[in-house]
Amino acid sequence: MFELESAPRTPHMLVLAACDGQQATIERSEDGHRGLLRLQLPIRPDPQSYADWAWVACLIALPPTIPADAVLHLPTLRAVAGRVRVDLAYAHPVPRPKRSGHTVALGVDWGLNTLLSAGAVRLHDDGRLTALGPGGQFRAGGVLAKQHRLRRISEHLRSKTEHYARLADPSVNSKAERLAEEIRHVSQRRSNLNDALARSAARWAVDQAIAAGATVIYLEDLRSLEARGMGRTMNTRLSQTVRGQVARWTRHLAAETGIAVVTVPPRNTSRHCPHCLTTLRHRKAPDRPGVPGWKWALCPGCGWQGDRDQGAWRRIAARGLAHQTKTVTDRTSGQMVIRTVVDRLEAAAVLTTIPETARSDRSKTGPTRPRTDRPAPRRRGVPSPARPTGHASQRPEGHAPTDRRRLPRAAHRHQSVTTISTPASRHRSRGAALGAGFHLHAHASPPRWAAPQAGPTVPAGSPV
Repeated sequence: MFELESAPRTPHMLVLAACDGQQATIERSEDGHRGLLRLQLPIRPDPQSYADWAWVACLIALPPTIPADAVLHLPTLRAVAGRVRVDLAYAHPVPRPKRSGHTVALGVDWGLNTLLSAGAVRLHDDGRLTALGPGGQFRAGGVLAKQHRLRRISEHLRSKTEHYARLADPSVNSKAERLAEEIRHVSQRRSNLNDALARSAARWAVDQAIAAGATVIYLEDLRSLEARGMGRTMNTRLSQTVRGQVARWTRHLAAETGIAVVTVPPRNTSRHCPHCLTTLRHRKAPDRPGVPGWKWALCPGCGWQGDRDQGAWRRIAARGLAHQTKTVTDRTSGQMVIRTVVDRLEAAAVLTTIPETARSDRSKTGPTRPRTDRPAPRRRGVPSPARPTGHASQRPEGHAPTDRRRLPRAAHRHQSVTTISTPASRHRSRGAALGAGFHLHAHASPPRWAAPQAGPTVPAGSPV
């Protein structure tokens, strides 16, 4: 067997986890910042007896991420570039997640362009639910764009591979093999990118829960979501999101701090108002209330309006806190879930607005006194020449270069009292293309040709 098989290629490492206390031990130092590793190593190439072994002590610098009450386990030693690296494992006690009895919860809503939208909701003793702040969003536009680009490349390579397979020509076999290797490479890049994105999003969600003091994270159960009826591109983007990986990493990271992760039914989380449960009207943008869309939500009942995802995480957190007594543990996966929505509890899952504190009356009852302690604004107090008189002269009006005696045509045309005129036709960026700086539709403040007057804020004759 040794003659038939080649030598195995394994990295140089020493796994100490299989050693007992007679060969290796590890303990923490008194200051808690270092670990003392003691292990027996041979002092000669061919040890024959116990006298040929000696105890060696190694100090290991512990990173600040290891808790002070953590129990260290025997590490794995690796030789990397002439230095010894330590893969150290540790264990520390964490509180056991509880299914009910929560007062502060973090609601997390899934999105397409905005991957996660999350915010905290508090349950008061009298049963009221209030939102703790406006919430936040985890945006990964650049990573998602790269993910979609790799997906398109993979689809293109697969279509070429299928085309070569239909040709049945032996001369294209080498090209098909290269395409298969490229497909495996692109697939590995997509897998690594999705895993990194899922870890980052889960870490962000858990950090939001820790900062808000939440003891539970409520997620939408979107395992039964079907991407259909939205076009080929949109359906593909919906079906290839990393929701499952984000949920898995969120449970893993939340278990380190004792935070429970519970999935809730997603029914009507983006359709109903979080304050009065009225059916929302979705529009394209807040400044375009008459254009149908899906991003901006308006409530015809209580008048609430906001981003669709911002209203969804409020509904998810409120539903979870109202149904926390219905939380069960799934026998197959061991995950905490809320299976059904009870109408009686759903009617109480509404947010109440905290009344603003009384403020003193700041109505204007007289003239405003001038304030002379403020610095003078940087304004042009005297007119400046319309054309440069030399290489070292005062800056002309507008955005024209100062190192050329002859200005560009577009800049010279509008170097009068009004820097840039208002075009009557549709905007065309001719000025920027010719080197005049801003587009023709931009306006600058006109120069003050009159003598400046003395004032309480701007002294007369103040320099620029």
